[in-house]
Parts: sequence; C-alpha cells; structure tokens
Amino acid sequence: MLYINSSTLLAEGGLFDFDATLPFVALEFLLLIIVLNLIYYQPITQVIDSREDYIRENLNKASIYLDEANELTKNYELELIAARKEAIRMVTTSQNEAQEFVNTQIYQAQKEAQELIHSSMIQFEQEKNKAIYSLEKQVEQISEQIKNKLISTYIKK
Repeated sequence: MLYINSSTLLAEGGLFDFDATLPFVALEFLLLIIVLNLIYYQPITQVIDSREDYIRENLNKASIYLDEANELTKNYELELIAARKEAIRMVTTSQNEAQEFVNTQIYQAQKEAQELIHSSMIQFEQEKNKAIYSLEKQVEQISEQIKNKLISTYIKK
C-alpha cells in the first residue's frame, strides 16, 4: 500500500503546488491530442469523408439512372400507345378490306346467279316455244290425218 504522509502534502503547497510538472502535463496532453489527431482522427475523418462522398456520388448516379429509367418508361409507354393505335387501325382497315372483298364476292355471285337464271329463263322460253311449235305442227298433222280419214270415210260411204 501506498501511504502518503499528509504532512508532506500540506508542506510546500502539497496538492496545490504549481511547479514545472503542471505545464509539462498540459504540454503532454496537447501533444497527445495533436498525435491522436494526426494518427487516428484525420485518417478516420478522411475515411468518413470519402465514404460520404462515395455515397453522395452513388446517390447522384442512382437519381440520374432513375430519371433516365423514368424517361425511358415514359417513352416506351408512348410508343406502346402509338403501336396499339396503329394495330387497331390496321385491324380495322383489314376488317374493312375483308368486308369489302366479301361484299364484292357476294355481289359477283349474285350477279352471276342472276345472269344464270336469266339465261336459263331465256333458254327455257326458247325450248318452250320450240315445243309449242313442234306440238302445233303435230296437231296440224294429226288434224290433217283425221280430216283425211274422215273425208275418206265419208267418201266411201
């Protein structure tokens, strides 16, 4: 154990004796702070500052990339809307062309059917007229034969 004699402390100023040790301790403390600042705090501050700069740069880059991505998204959405409109227009045009083609084909078929019906009717009329003419000739021949037979029978009597 360390025993300090109180009489020695009280003699010659004791605890409150300001000799060269107090400025020397203060100087050591200041040197310790300077050395710690140079060896420890400055590198840590530099690392913290460099990390802060790195984070700030990355945040700036991320914000630029986000802006670019938003712009690209907007552009692609506009292109998609335009492509949809174009596709709808093309589908509508194709449907109209197909409907027009179908209508033309139906009209052609109806026209051909009408022409076929008309030519069949004309041909039927011609055949009918031929048949009537042929029947009239036969009726004339038969009536001539009947008349000749009646006359010959009447003459024989």
